[in-house]
Amino acid sequence: MLIINVKDSETIDRALRRYKRKVRDTKLMREVRTRKHFEKPSVVRRTEKLKAVYRDVRERKLDL
Repeated sequence: MLIINVKDSETIDRALRRYKRKVRDTKLMREVRTRKHFEKPSVVRRTEKLKAVYRDVRERKLDL
C-alpha cells in the first residue's frame, strides 16, 4: 500500500501527481496485471526468451 503525506499548503492535484509517479516508479500496476492470472513457469521463460530475441533483432536493425 502506498502512502502519500499531503502537506497543509499542497494542492490535491500536486499530491495526486506525486501518487501517480510513485505508483509508476514502484511498478505496482505491472505486478497487478501479471498476478491477474497464473502462468506456468515454462510459459514465463518462453515469453522472456521471445522478448530478448525481439530486443536483440531491434537493436541490430538500429546499428545498421
